[in-house]
Amino acid sequence: MSPPAGRVGVRGPSEPSVTKSIRREKLSFDDAEALQALCGSNNARLKLIERTAGAQVHLRGNEVTIEGEDAAAETARSALEQLYDLALTGQVLTSDDVVRAVKLIQGDAGGAPGGTLRAVFGDTILTPRTGRPIAPKGAAQKSYVDLVRGNDVVFAVGPAGTGKTYLAVALAVRALLDKQVRRIILTRPAIEAGERLGFLPGTLEEKIDPYLRPLHDALHDMIEADRLERFLSDDTIEIAPLAFMRGRTLGGAFIILDEAQNTTPEQMKMFLTRMGFESKMVVTGDVTQTDLPRGQKSGLRDALELVDGIRGIARVQFSDQDVVRHPLVAALIRAYDHRDRARFEAREAPAGGEPPAEPGATRPQNS
Repeated sequence: MSPPAGRVGVRGPSEPSVTKSIRREKLSFDDAEALQALCGSNNARLKLIERTAGAQVHLRGNEVTIEGEDAAAETARSALEQLYDLALTGQVLTSDDVVRAVKLIQGDAGGAPGGTLRAVFGDTILTPRTGRPIAPKGAAQKSYVDLVRGNDVVFAVGPAGTGKTYLAVALAVRALLDKQVRRIILTRPAIEAGERLGFLPGTLEEKIDPYLRPLHDALHDMIEADRLERFLSDDTIEIAPLAFMRGRTLGGAFIILDEAQNTTPEQMKMFLTRMGFESKMVVTGDVTQTDLPRGQKSGLRDALELVDGIRGIARVQFSDQDVVRHPLVAALIRAYDHRDRARFEAREAPAGGEPPAEPGATRPQNS
């Protein structure tokens, strides 16, 4: 006997039958311009919602029909309604944002299922004169932004492409424009990424500029050129290598230490103890990407062990799921992590192929 209409029976090998409910519903959208922004060119964004949510989505006129299993159909319905609501407000979302929005509703991006998209994508930090408003692109970024706002020191740890530094710079610029701080200080350790650049000609500023270029690039995205030039010339915004921080007390400042995995424990201690009153610090880095000499412990890893539990210091951990660059970047990060984890486990395994002992276990002694 076939399953009743609206129900689908699924049976695997040696498994009892599982019945899944199929839902079909229609949504009507009155604003044609917002609906077009939601659907995208050739309905490309509807197709992304369909593929990511796992439910069929069809557009006819101003109506969208959703058909699929209960959970998938509910995800698609919630995504369509919330993304349409954002489109009504003029919020511009890319195709990648649409995919991340669906995953946020599913709870796959570090948030609870049913998360409100307006609370995440609508939390505009900064709106440059040219370019799109800068806002979180997922639950982890939203959590990061909230932690920076609510704590004096925040450690942001995770792979490249998760927005750690870019969002920190945006928050710093917002704080400066709102007169919450008097200046911004951006710093990085001057360590080559596995290369030996040798002698570099030019002034001191010209020698260190390649190390600090990513910070310059972020600022140029957020502040018009003449104003940024003025801020840099009067030291309202200072971009300098970490070594320049020694002996200073940094009060009334928003201070960002980027690429912190390349600090030594001594450098990290020096940096953290520069903090003055009415200041905020953000430390960003990826503990898996250190360029320090082999055997040298990273100051970032050391600090994370020491500051755990100290009130006023927060930590956010990003993963490959939070990468906001090309989708292949996340896949590459997972591939490298899998390879590096296998190498680490092989290196830690005792001679003779025996598995590592469980914590607290004892091995038999030779007689």
